[in-house]
Amino acid sequence: MKLAALRTMSALALTFVLQGCGTSAPASADGLRRVVGTDLIGARGATPADQRKIDRTVVGICAAAVWTKAECARHGEAQQ
Repeated sequence: MKLAALRTMSALALTFVLQGCGTSAPASADGLRRVVGTDLIGARGATPADQRKIDRTVVGICAAAVWTKAECARHGEAQQ
């Protein structure tokens, strides 16, 4: 389950980077980096520390409203 969440978030981040919001590219790579962060680098979802890295990334994605409130809630539910 954790590895699947990591793959989903990686795909989302890649899509966000390549497509941006709407029809224009992201304002800057630095801005995207602030939202997504770097916690996923090296995380495999196999340990509690990896799960914390995934959760920190999700917090940034949710705070920036990249995901809907319902999608963010689903991540929280999956962790319980």
